[in-house]
Amino acid sequence: MNTNSNLYTIIYASVIVVIVAFVLAFTSSALKDRQEKNVELDKMKQILSALNVDIKGQDAQALYAKYVKQDIIINSEGTTTDEKGGFNLVLKEELNKKLSERKLAIYVCEIDGQTKYVFPLYGQGLWGPIWGYVGLNEDKNTIFGTYFSHQGETPGLGAEIATKPFQDNFLGKQIMRNGALMSVAVVKPGQSVNDRDYVDGISGGTITSKAVDNMMSNSLSQYG
Repeated sequence: MNTNSNLYTIIYASVIVVIVAFVLAFTSSALKDRQEKNVELDKMKQILSALNVDIKGQDAQALYAKYVKQDIIINSEGTTTDEKGGFNLVLKEELNKKLSERKLAIYVCEIDGQTKYVFPLYGQGLWGPIWGYVGLNEDKNTIFGTYFSHQGETPGLGAEIATKPFQDNFLGKQIMRNGALMSVAVVKPGQSVNDRDYVDGISGGTITSKAVDNMMSNSLSQYG
């Protein structure tokens, strides 16, 4: 074939386009799989953090398999279903569904021979979404651990919800009062409330602190 002809140019260009398209599709697929695995791994780390498990330099997947025994699903009536795969549920998406269609995950865990329960949390901060997990003792009342994170809260202010000192304030607090869910209040430093347990909020981060309060109350109330 004449390499200087228009036909050759068209065929050559077509072959190059096909090859490039194939390479891009293959790369996209490979990256998507890796991204999904990274998301799953990060979620495992967040749940483990709510159990006070030290994951630094550790195999998070192995630790998750060791401590998390079940990821059960309950319906909007608070009844456990026979469905599997609570780990795959996304609370943000479930909260956008009709109440009758919502499914919620509970992670049943075991730490040093004691049963713990981890519940997902989701809410809105000052500048975007906030989320986390709260771990409860076997009484489903006393907080064993927490994990909070955010998309865009202000560094040094609202972003402090993602730090261990703030999260540790919740340890030992109780979410129930006289058999009713009250959650835990997040108040301005120096203030207090009488109707439920409380922790000090973040100085200069009042709106984000209140958002954590609302997130815990709203998310936990979904479980009935």
